[in-house]
Amino acid sequence: QVQLVESGGGLVQAGGSLRLSCAASGRTFSNYAMGWFRQAPGKEREVVAAISSSGRSTSGAASVKGRFTISRDNAKNTVYLQMNSLKPEDTAVYYCAARSGTWLSTKISEYAYWGQGTQVTVSS
Repeated sequence: QVQLVESGGGLVQAGGSLRLSCAASGRTFSNYAMGWFRQAPGKEREVVAAISSSGRSTSGAASVKGRFTISRDNAKNTVYLQMNSLKPEDTAVYYCAARSGTWLSTKISEYAYWGQGTQVTVSS
C-alpha cells in the first residue's frame, strides 16, 4: 500500500502561481512512477503531468505545457507540481497518483494509488 497526501491548493488570481506537493508513505517511493491528475466539475478526470520513478522522464498535457512542471525528490518521498500562469480553466481538484514501476504513464487506469485531492481555484 502507498498512502498519498496532497497539499498546496488554494485560491489564486489568474496569472498567479501555486506549488502542489504530494507526500508518499508506506512503500519505497523510488519504485513508483507518479502522476498528477485533475477533475473539474462535470468533467472527466484528466492527466496533467507524469514523471518516471527516477525523475529523469516527464510528460505533460498539451494544455499545461510551458506553464506546469512536475518534479520529485525521492529522498523526501515527495512529488511536486509547480503551476505558473494559472488560468480560470485550471480550476479543478488535483490528485496525485502512484503506479508501481519505472516508466511514466498518462493512463489513469494504470495508477493504483490515489490521494484525496486538493482544490485549486483560479479567479479571473
